[in-house]
Amino acid sequence: MQERTLISVNALRALMRSGEPLVLLDCGFDLVDTAAGARAHAQGHLPGAFHADLDRDLSSARNGRNGRHPLPTRETFAATVARWGVKPGVAVVCYDDQGSAYAARAWWMLRWIGHDEVAVLDGGKAAWSAAGGALEQSLPALRTAAEPYLLGPAAAMPTVQAEQLLGQTTRTIVDARSAERFRGEVEPLDPVAGHIPGARNRFHKDNLAADGRFKPAAELRAAFEALQPDASRVVHQCGSGVTACHNLLAMEHAGLKGSALYPGSWSEWCADPSRPVATG
Repeated sequence: MQERTLISVNALRALMRSGEPLVLLDCGFDLVDTAAGARAHAQGHLPGAFHADLDRDLSSARNGRNGRHPLPTRETFAATVARWGVKPGVAVVCYDDQGSAYAARAWWMLRWIGHDEVAVLDGGKAAWSAAGGALEQSLPALRTAAEPYLLGPAAAMPTVQAEQLLGQTTRTIVDARSAERFRGEVEPLDPVAGHIPGARNRFHKDNLAADGRFKPAAELRAAFEALQPDASRVVHQCGSGVTACHNLLAMEHAGLKGSALYPGSWSEWCADPSRPVATG
C-alpha cells in the first residue's frame, strides 16, 4: 500500500482485489453512548473489518488524573493489534462514520508503535456506502494466540507531557476542540472550561470539506502554516487526545511532519487545579 495518510474508496477497492495482506479497522465510537460503535459495527461494517473500540482498544484505564482516554503502553497496544493480524508488511486501513476522528486516533497509534503501512479511509463508512460498497455483519475471529507486534526501541511519533508545556514559549499548542469549548463558553465533558494558556484553536472538523472528505493538501498546509510554519514546534491537544490526532493526520497529509501529541490533553490538564487555565 503506497498511501500513508489517506486512502480513497477506489484505492481501497483495488487494494482489496490485489490480495495484498490487509487489516480493516472500524473505529466508530460515540463519546456519549460508548456502546454505539459496537452496535453499529454489528449492524454492518466493511468486509472483514475488526472493531477498534476507543475505550477498550485505543485507551488505557483512567485514574482521575490522566485524562479521559489515556494511551495504553506501546507493549499493550502491540498485543492488541497482533490479535487483529497486524504485523510488519501488512497494510491497515482505519475508518469510522464520525468524520475520521476515531480512525485518526488508530492511525496515529499504529504509527506510534512503528507501523507505517496505515491509512485512513477518506470519507469513511459513508463514502464507502455511497460508492456502492458492500457491508457485512459477520464478525472476524481474533487471533488469540498471536505474537505481539515487534516494537522498535523508541516511539515513532513524538509526545509531550503536561510538565513540558508549563510556562514554555517555544512550542505552539494547537487545540482541536470546537471554538466555544476552546473559549470556555461551554464544556460538556470535562469539569473545568477553558484552554491551556497560549494555545491556538484549530477545530478538527475544519479539516473536512462538505462531503466529509479531507480538504486538499495545499489548503490544509496553508491553514496549519498560518498557525506555525515549523511543524516540529507544534504540539497538538484536544479534550482527551483523540481529535488532536485528526489535526496530526491533516498536517502529515499536507506534508507537514514532526508535530507532537499531548496525549492527556485538556481532560488531564484541568484535573490538576495547580495548572493555569485561560478563557476567551
